[in-house]
Amino acid sequence: MAAVPLNFDIDAPRWDQSTFVGRLRHFLNITDPRTVLVPEQELDQAQAVVASCRAGLVPPGSSQEQLLYAKKLYDSAFHPDSGEKMNLIGRMSFQVPGGMALTGCMLQFYRTVPAVVFWQWVNQSFNAIVNYTNRNAASPISLGQIGVAYVTATTTALATAVGLNLYTKRAPPLLARWVPFAAVAAANCVNIPMMRQQEIIHGVTVTDEDNNELGHSRRAAVKGIAQVVVSRITMAAPGMIILPIIMERLEKFPFMQRIRVLHAPLQVLLCGGFLLFMVPAACALFPQRCSLALADLEPELRDSIMAKYGDKVPYVYFNKGL
Repeated sequence: MAAVPLNFDIDAPRWDQSTFVGRLRHFLNITDPRTVLVPEQELDQAQAVVASCRAGLVPPGSSQEQLLYAKKLYDSAFHPDSGEKMNLIGRMSFQVPGGMALTGCMLQFYRTVPAVVFWQWVNQSFNAIVNYTNRNAASPISLGQIGVAYVTATTTALATAVGLNLYTKRAPPLLARWVPFAAVAAANCVNIPMMRQQEIIHGVTVTDEDNNELGHSRRAAVKGIAQVVVSRITMAAPGMIILPIIMERLEKFPFMQRIRVLHAPLQVLLCGGFLLFMVPAACALFPQRCSLALADLEPELRDSIMAKYGDKVPYVYFNKGL
């Protein structure tokens, strides 16, 4: 086991976060679905190890591998802003098992309106939990606002899904199979901004390169939320667009027609295969620590920063959430 370097910084990125490949390796690490099975006690121990290292006290006898694994568990289960343990369903490491089950069922049960309504409702309930869990925790949201966001997103998804489902009754079968994706994409455009509306209203905390707080910016919040919307749609796109084409071809074979009962489990497994790569890839599209040019900030915030720091702060930084 490798010895711990004297200047070891447990929060230092293991891979270059300015590149897509570096971010991909990072998110492959922390969205590892196996971490979902880690006992709560072990997660709490990982949190204690990280806190100890941040205080400059490396646990005696620890190897660098053990410390990095503790950080992996910590990043997978604890919120980057608040440090609080996230609920299991909302963690990005749960996106593969949770998302594969829901996506597989939405793609399989798309023919009848009751089935479409049920699975879109379940999916939006899941998304609401994920969006709330991965918000920028520095911007609190009330239960009433959560309820409005949930109802609005669910209504949008159901209206899109049911409307397109009825519209595509006479369309080619493949178009009907793409209805769930259209509903999911439309709902993401509503669910995420609504669930994180406080960030848009009051702004998110922005800092300089050394994490010194500079103020709150609504424009930064809009940029971060827009990137999250793109990431979430990208996360779902390959499985929900390519998989219907695969199933449409496969179902024409006689052997597939004899095992119809296995179609749903097959779609769930194939969705899992897509999500294993797409969850970290979509999260890696944009840096977690997002930046915004000083010139693009609100005039009053830009002026206050320039008055205090001059031209020493060309960019501000903030957590965009996931």
